[in-house]
Amino acid sequence: MRYLLLCTVFTFIMGRVVAQHNPIIDGWYADPEGIKYGKTYWIFPTYSDKYEKQVFMDAFSSADLKTWKKHARVIDTSSVKWAQKAMWAPAVLQKGKQYYLFFGANDIHPGEVGGIGVAVAKKPEGPYKDLLGRPLIDTIVNGAQPIDQFVFRDKDGSYYMYYGGWGHCNIVKLKSDFTGIEPMPDGTLYKEITPENYVEGPYMFMRNGKYYFMWSEGGWTGPDYKVAYAIADSPIGPFKRLATVLQQDPAVATGAGHHSVIHSVQDDKYYIVYHRRPLNEKGANHRVVCIDEMNFDKEGHILPVKMTFNWAAK
Repeated sequence: MRYLLLCTVFTFIMGRVVAQHNPIIDGWYADPEGIKYGKTYWIFPTYSDKYEKQVFMDAFSSADLKTWKKHARVIDTSSVKWAQKAMWAPAVLQKGKQYYLFFGANDIHPGEVGGIGVAVAKKPEGPYKDLLGRPLIDTIVNGAQPIDQFVFRDKDGSYYMYYGGWGHCNIVKLKSDFTGIEPMPDGTLYKEITPENYVEGPYMFMRNGKYYFMWSEGGWTGPDYKVAYAIADSPIGPFKRLATVLQQDPAVATGAGHHSVIHSVQDDKYYIVYHRRPLNEKGANHRVVCIDEMNFDKEGHILPVKMTFNWAAK
């Protein structure tokens, strides 16, 4: 009780500091893609359940990182005729007046139909409609299962997509209308950039002219899932593993990984959005979405993130 009272007094004194709670949304969700459109924060996660039940995606929005509004079924298999199950790991962006959502579907293996698709909408909350009527990438190249895509806009306006499961990561350059891929500067279509210990969940952002490449390691069903990173001078690397950013904490949760990063330009704050497994949960799909602040040292290295049940957002 005294702790709660002190927190209340501190909040009153500081005025703009608000205690946040992890997980930030109710229900089993994973692989969250976080982004800020204008003044609104958005999270697009995977619905965490058996593959046959993963036939839709919800989204969540917030003006303050405190109160989240659910937008149900922003996309589902009724609008993506080739997708039957396992709709995974959305990646989102705005281009012009359109909003795009990239996703994986069907957990494909050689000879099967599925892969990475792209959908488009007029609003962040959808509804999203299949852009192509077929997968954008539907083959296994360099050993990388076409899942876990992230789309990155480089400083020259080019769009690159990082993707891949099964311990392999590819980069491709997207056409400007996202209808296909085109050769990269060296003429290749698919370039493998797999760093040490990579498993899945690639993510890229820029800070102070440097390219920060992040990924997940370990097994997604186990306690050792975690996030590592590298820094490079180019969007295609090379990427040398530097350190672990996020991992299990026996006092908080296990299976912490498959993340994204939200950068609030107005106050230059960075937030890591990720999923983790509560300590009392053993089910593979019992995952929850959380957020914590991500900080850097004077040299620009990412400091280890400590998972919290309550954190302070300014």
